Amino acid sequence: MMSDRHALSPQPYGSAYEQMLEKARYEGAYPTREEADEAVRLVLAGLGRQLTGDERVELAACLPLEAARVLTSQVPDIRPLTGWAFVKDLAARTGASQATTRWDTGSVFSAVSAYAGPALITRILRQLPTGWALLFCRAELAPAA
Repeated sequence: MMSDRHALSPQPYGSAYEQMLEKARYEGAYPTREEADEAVRLVLAGLGRQLTGDERVELAACLPLEAARVLTSQVPDIRPLTGWAFVKDLAARTGASQATTRWDTGSVFSAVSAYAGPALITRILRQLPTGWALLFCRAELAPAA
């Protein structure tokens, strides 16, 4: 499990965010709601550093308020990371292993996808560099030559 005390916020949460936490908790097999919350906050903060434009705004509008605040509180990086570089960066920031970070990322993105829907996730993936589709449990398709 990742750990970065700066990404955590006070409780209680709204019911929509509670449902998101339960989805992430189930997908990630986290033993506690607090562990799911920590993963959601850290991964969404990382995603917030990668997304820009309409997709960022639309994703924030789809998410529960608490999740949207975490996403939008981050300033986007000038150069977006590939999917694997994102996992390595998040692992370095949190001190977690890359394997744990990859697990957390997939669990959280599964919950995010449930709120955003496939069309918005497709648009988000088109905006990001290679390697992100796998983090969202999708095939990485290359254009035909």
